[in-house]
Amino acid sequence: MPAVTVRYFASAREAAGTGSETLSGETVGAVLDVAVDRHGPALAEVLGASRVWLDGHPTERSAFLAGGEEVAVLPPVSGGSGG
Repeated sequence: MPAVTVRYFASAREAAGTGSETLSGETVGAVLDVAVDRHGPALAEVLGASRVWLDGHPTERSAFLAGGEEVAVLPPVSGGSGG
């Protein structure tokens, strides 16, 4: 199976307990499923609200992987003073 680097940012990093790791899967979705199996429901919750990029471009869970790519999990940014 293709191996890719998964990079976690902000709350995804907190939920995964790491900034990056190497995971294997045929598709982006399969890799994300492996990540959730490894790190649990907190990561699943973050993924539900996150954007996922493949090699610097927005992607879908159905995108096939060749190996060596980078999958980035970008949660929504919160903060600011509002109003």
